[in-house]
Amino acid sequence: MRERVNTTRTAVPDWQDTSLPAGERADALIAAMTLREKLAQLVGVWVGASADGGEVAPYQHDMEEPVDLDALLPYGLGQLTRPFGTTPIDPALGAVSLMRSQRRIAAANRFGIPALAHEECLAGFAAWGATAYPVPLSWGATFNPELVRAMAAAIGRDMRAVGVHQGLAPVLDVVRDARWGRVEETIGEDPYLVGTIATGYVLGLESAGIVATLKHFAGYSASVAGRNLAPVPMGPRERADVILPPFEMALREGRPRSVMSAYTDTDGIPSAADQELLTTLLRDVWGFTGTVVADYFGIAFLRTLHGVAADLGDAAGLALTGGVDVELPTVKAFGEPLLAAVGSGAVPERLVDRALRRVLVQKAELGLLDPDWNPVPPALAGTGTDPATYDTLPPGALRGRIDLDPAANRALAEQVAEQAVVLLRNDGTLPLDRPGRIAVIGPNADTPRALLGCYAFPVHVGGKHPEVPLGIDLPTLLDQVSAEFPDSEVVTAPGTTVDGGDTSGIAEAVELARGADVVLLALGDRAGLFGRGTSGEGCDAESLELPGLQQQLLDALLDAGTPVVVVLLAGRPYALGRAVGEAAGIVQSFFPGEAGARAVAGVIGGRINPSGRLPVSVPGRPGVQPSTYLAARLAQASDVSSTDPTPAYGFGHGLSYTDFDWSDLELLQDTADTAGEFRIALTVRNTGRRSGTEVVQLYLHDPVASVVQPVQRLVGYRRITLPPGERSRLRITLPADLASFTGREGRRIVEPGELELRLAASSTETRLAVRLTLTGPVRTVDHTRRLHPEITAD
Repeated sequence: MRERVNTTRTAVPDWQDTSLPAGERADALIAAMTLREKLAQLVGVWVGASADGGEVAPYQHDMEEPVDLDALLPYGLGQLTRPFGTTPIDPALGAVSLMRSQRRIAAANRFGIPALAHEECLAGFAAWGATAYPVPLSWGATFNPELVRAMAAAIGRDMRAVGVHQGLAPVLDVVRDARWGRVEETIGEDPYLVGTIATGYVLGLESAGIVATLKHFAGYSASVAGRNLAPVPMGPRERADVILPPFEMALREGRPRSVMSAYTDTDGIPSAADQELLTTLLRDVWGFTGTVVADYFGIAFLRTLHGVAADLGDAAGLALTGGVDVELPTVKAFGEPLLAAVGSGAVPERLVDRALRRVLVQKAELGLLDPDWNPVPPALAGTGTDPATYDTLPPGALRGRIDLDPAANRALAEQVAEQAVVLLRNDGTLPLDRPGRIAVIGPNADTPRALLGCYAFPVHVGGKHPEVPLGIDLPTLLDQVSAEFPDSEVVTAPGTTVDGGDTSGIAEAVELARGADVVLLALGDRAGLFGRGTSGEGCDAESLELPGLQQQLLDALLDAGTPVVVVLLAGRPYALGRAVGEAAGIVQSFFPGEAGARAVAGVIGGRINPSGRLPVSVPGRPGVQPSTYLAARLAQASDVSSTDPTPAYGFGHGLSYTDFDWSDLELLQDTADTAGEFRIALTVRNTGRRSGTEVVQLYLHDPVASVVQPVQRLVGYRRITLPPGERSRLRITLPADLASFTGREGRRIVEPGELELRLAASSTETRLAVRLTLTGPVRTVDHTRRLHPEITAD
């Protein structure tokens, strides 16, 4: 290995020379490595931090065999899987544990290379004591990418402070069937909304120095019947026009450094072995240069679930050929099986080197190959304790010294929750005006975890450790309603359970309702994993009827005669039956996080004027899935089918406590060629008596196209906050590129013809519409096309 002298006259090998490009450093290191050392950089080990700050230990999972760290570490280690998110551990002790482990890893291999540590961050850093933010479906409800960017930056700073390098978020799966358990992890059912919100998240996370990971690439959410890990039967056009655009946008504008392959197979090709997807499209066309990591156990699944590999060595070869670089969460296929496959010639070593170069370039960019790399994370350095004394400190000496839920985080979590609350229905009852007696009823009325999704730490990990405190302040809806209405008498009863068949409490709930001025009925989900909840990974639904007997409780309370405001704390939309026409109000909140109950109570009391909009349609009936607003004409209600997929509340719907008038539409340019743009203007005015936010949504309707198109699709939006009586003039430039779609020959094209632009408050409420004309020849566009309208406000 060639050495050079740096400016401090210290001889260092080329791979440690920070004056060299990261690629050259990686090449120098690859040339010096044995095959075992190469493979060690392509795997992770699932670990759990020590309760006393000792080194992390391998996590014994029911899908993996124990890992012998003593045998593995002399060759190095690519990643540490979830050192904070596996067991409840004080953040300071977790940081010490990770620090000690990194020091051991670096000391054990002859190159001194530490591991890259990754964590989940779908609803905040998934660590004990860290802020629990709203789930991604709530991010979508905000229609506010900049706010989501600020939230992600805060999450990233907390992760980076304790020594984490990579976050496994955001999820860019577009909802195709709301029965899917992981809907709560998605941003919504429209690719443009998903792309813009996810890009904001990526920008925020990456700004903090954390490697953002786009997942799940691609098509996971389009599985048959909304079942987790079911086959995906979609065609190439749906994939190109619905599933892929959010990834394309986030890669182009957010510049994430990692992508995670999906579990599923599409038309018989598993994503983890899809060379056309992971290499041809992702790298050759889109220009992605980061790492592709496998979803947990996804490479082994090529053998066990997909049946396209004869053994783990075969699976490893398929994944490497397809374009996967790193096996997570632990070493299986990329260990001894891949070593044997390369040794026999079944898998070319150049594929190992290709993946390894990407891994090492990323480690170089993160500073993990630098000669002055220091395992002490910033948060520990800021405790005022000399790092040299950590080994001599008694267990627990640093406990409580790192705060992952500071006041600034909580304020940001509350702001996101406030903007995500969607008011679906209001007969004038809301906001409540000092009621004398409030009955807060329902299975989610006084349940702290009802505010959290399945990847929030108190649910994801804390549920296995009921003896451990939650680690964060998590007031319930009952708590916050009592605080919001201090002069009201508040009474409560659960009525029933979230799921199961318990009706024993319904009579008591009805009796309380009859004696109250208003009922707040808290219904919805209990997040969990693999059947241990009604929402979450592996918690798929057979229909979109409210779980358990909640509908029976709802109907009984509607019959009681007291005004009922339905409050939904849920991970997916549900059909609400009679409530759509009979409830006094319906407030929808998608697992709004630790500050969510205060946000919901603030909307109910009027302290907050609701501004959230539905990121997914609320079905009119429970059994008409799959259905989203993004559907062709044949998917609409008709006289030739007895099922009606018309939603109770469409995508983008949301009410306010003030009113807005849209007027003065001006067509500045209504004709353009297929490479041009249209220009229009309109005025939005707050005609109510309080400040409020309107979300102006742009939908494109193509009456005649060469292939079947959705009736309409979102191509832009803008949040506008106005004081009472104030107005804003919006000027919109709409590129013809936004009318593009995948044509008959598989290329994205812009066709001449008539279009209709709908300026709407939701997918079901068009306020103004304009006819536009595209002229000239059919034009082919690619990944460099314009992705957004320009919307200015004055």
